[in-house]
Amino acid sequence: MTTVILGLSRYVLAFFFALYTLHCFLGFSSGDEEERKGIALLQAVFLVLIHTGGFAVLYFKTGDPEVLFYCALQEVLLIGYMVLMRILYPRCSRLLVNNMCVFLAIGFVMLNRLSGGDHLRQFVIAVFSLIITLPVPYLVRKIREPWRYTYVFGISGIVLILLVAVLGQVTRGSRLSISIAGVSFQSSEFAKILFILFLAGLLSEDCFFGDSRKDKELKLINLLISGIFAFAYVFIMVLSRDLGGAAIFFMIYVFMLYYTLKKPWILPAAALTASLGMLAGYKLFPHVRNRFLAWRDPFSYIEGQGYQITQSLFAIGTGSWFGMGLNDGSPDKIPIVTRDFIFSAIAEELGCIFAVCLILVCISTFLMFINASMSGTDPFFRLLALGISVSYGFQVFLNIGGVTKFIPLTGVTLPLVSYGGSSLLSTLVMFAIIQGISDGRYPGYVKGGNDYE
Repeated sequence: MTTVILGLSRYVLAFFFALYTLHCFLGFSSGDEEERKGIALLQAVFLVLIHTGGFAVLYFKTGDPEVLFYCALQEVLLIGYMVLMRILYPRCSRLLVNNMCVFLAIGFVMLNRLSGGDHLRQFVIAVFSLIITLPVPYLVRKIREPWRYTYVFGISGIVLILLVAVLGQVTRGSRLSISIAGVSFQSSEFAKILFILFLAGLLSEDCFFGDSRKDKELKLINLLISGIFAFAYVFIMVLSRDLGGAAIFFMIYVFMLYYTLKKPWILPAAALTASLGMLAGYKLFPHVRNRFLAWRDPFSYIEGQGYQITQSLFAIGTGSWFGMGLNDGSPDKIPIVTRDFIFSAIAEELGCIFAVCLILVCISTFLMFINASMSGTDPFFRLLALGISVSYGFQVFLNIGGVTKFIPLTGVTLPLVSYGGSSLLSTLVMFAIIQGISDGRYPGYVKGGNDYE
């Protein structure tokens, strides 16, 4: 009987996640507040079923009672956070809270299956990160005139990535993290947020909305300054050989600049610049050449630089529609599976239907971020939400595109699902900022106004 139940579990988990995903998009089409609350409640039920079901399968497969203990702790954390958010921020986006928690839940299940040590560390980091970010939506709405700190944000971000460039540890050819008192963290994850805050402050200046000669001069100066800072960020990341991070910074700048100026030539110019940058990276850095060769024809280099991507493709192909079942696949054959290739592990053991649903939930999250950008009136917060949207969406694209051989590997994590403390904390901060923007609809101190909205 147990064997039959375990065999059916992969279909049941895919079914629950498909229902969860369907309700993500039903929430967009519903115009009634009570109906959206009902959809969010159903989502929460499916979330708990996915998480509990996954851990139940792992318990029956391993017989380890600690699995049930961790499952209970995580249920308390996730449900408690959802309830607390609704109490503290009644107007928060419940669908966005659910998406954040379902990413964490899937990550917890897969990390427990792949690496007990990483799973425990990820859980501890998640607890502290959720506590730290809980007041962020309130601060977003209450801090007066955040654009006054524009240059503080910009310079602080440069300092953070300079620390990595000078003192960082080399990992797979790139300087990604620094270690202080035995604790490693990837400061570029937090520099992204500071960079977005800097651009939002600079590109929302009043000169961008005026037509006087003085306004045009100030606008030109601000554009020049924004370009210098953007070049500095990208150049330092390139020096650190973190080309995935450099690409994210570049895309943030391009789309925030395009949104501000609305000039059609910006996008083709950015595409040409990116192409030249990729060519330079290929010529200058051996690890970039290896990744390109592995992307172009991984099976010709299966014993060397193509090993990761070929194992990833084998895992995704082996999983078929409904997967091999939790603990029945071989995702541990993929190097760095808990960080860069967790999507491949999900596809192998939970199936391509589950993996496609995960992509769709990421898309729905991106659309919620964009909606927050479109809903406000203050230009600073609109730009802030847009920058966060681009950062999140492009990182998801880089990760999933890399492990499926759609693009060369870049070494970035899948937000909230992959193992990584810095990525987890910075992504939760971004989710919290979006909640602060969408909760108040017109957050913060509006330029030209006299009080808080």
